[in-house]
Amino acid sequence: RVTIMTKRKIVIATRGSKLALWQAEWVKSQLISLYPEFEIELNKIKTTGDKILDDPLAQVGGKGLFVKEIEEAMLRGEADLAVHSMKDVPTDLPKGLHLSAITKREDPRDAFIAGKSIKSFNDLPRGANIGTSSLRRICQLLNLRPDLKITQLRGNVDTRLRKVSEGEFDAIILAAAGVKRLGLEANVSEYLSPEISLPAIGQGALGIECRVDDRELNDMIAFFNHTDSRTCVTGERALLRRL
Repeated sequence: RVTIMTKRKIVIATRGSKLALWQAEWVKSQLISLYPEFEIELNKIKTTGDKILDDPLAQVGGKGLFVKEIEEAMLRGEADLAVHSMKDVPTDLPKGLHLSAITKREDPRDAFIAGKSIKSFNDLPRGANIGTSSLRRICQLLNLRPDLKITQLRGNVDTRLRKVSEGEFDAIILAAAGVKRLGLEANVSEYLSPEISLPAIGQGALGIECRVDDRELNDMIAFFNHTDSRTCVTGERALLRRL
């Protein structure tokens, strides 16, 4: 615990999706338990990635679209820190901001969620319709099964699960970490091995981003760092930057 002399408010910037709010609320609860004298509030920000739902992410700017507006809010002083899924964070951060902490990683695998008649990826019938918006997943799935039909699927986790249950898709692929954090593991048909779908860089870990010069806050959130997870994710991001 860091001894804090100044009483102040901490504002956490977050996207408004159910998963993003779960992540931000978890960070908030950890901070409150350690620093009860602080007022902590959430600033919900709608990012470009949340607004553009019809186009593939790879065509409109990639995953950085989920963090740009949040980072701008921090640089303007409208928020003190942000909680991100590390798989959404570009390798280059704006000047003045850094990843102060990387949390203990949840399951990094991809989750295969199928209709009731399909038990696993290997059960998929020829020409099955798979929903995903991830270029990484699309490339890997089509490499194994060129016969599959891939349909763009964006939106929150609940929306995607509903589309499978209603038969709009034979199966969808989601990050296992998000499914588990929301308590929806019962929907998972199979956790895909890395040989089928190598996870995204940083998938499963949360990153806490803040201003470099806010020394007090950097000290306060240092306890979130999980050494092995930080080492692993930092190595993966170095590989991604090099590629």
